[in-house]
Amino acid sequence: MPEITLLSKAQALPGFEFVYLGGAPVCRSCPYRHACLTLDAGRRYRVTRVRPVEHPCALQEATANVVEVEPMRRTVVIDSRSGVVGSQIELSRTDCHRLDCPNWEICAGPSLPAKQRFRIEKVESEPAECRIGRSLRRAELL
Repeated sequence: MPEITLLSKAQALPGFEFVYLGGAPVCRSCPYRHACLTLDAGRRYRVTRVRPVEHPCALQEATANVVEVEPMRRTVVIDSRSGVVGSQIELSRTDCHRLDCPNWEICAGPSLPAKQRFRIEKVESEPAECRIGRSLRRAELL
């Protein structure tokens, strides 16, 4: 069963990608919030299909289309010991201030969720560079 949400007409296009940030305060009283606020905050999604249904949206101050979405894989670095394909992992930002590290964005960057569960889809065999000495590997999560 596909996941659905509401997006503005400009965003409701097959292939459009976005990071769901959660509901805004105006969404709390919306009669369509149960269809719209079903996604995981901090996760990236891709629109797969636009349904021919529109609803008024107080956040967009216009009409919004019902769309089907799928979660997208995310490349990150994880501890080498926890890299088992098919297992669940709780991902959170690493406390690291080495902005010169080539993996900083996918290890400690602001685009990572504070805490979220993912399934490990793929783990690279080569170790990933870490400027603070951690044993890491690149992995794709869903």
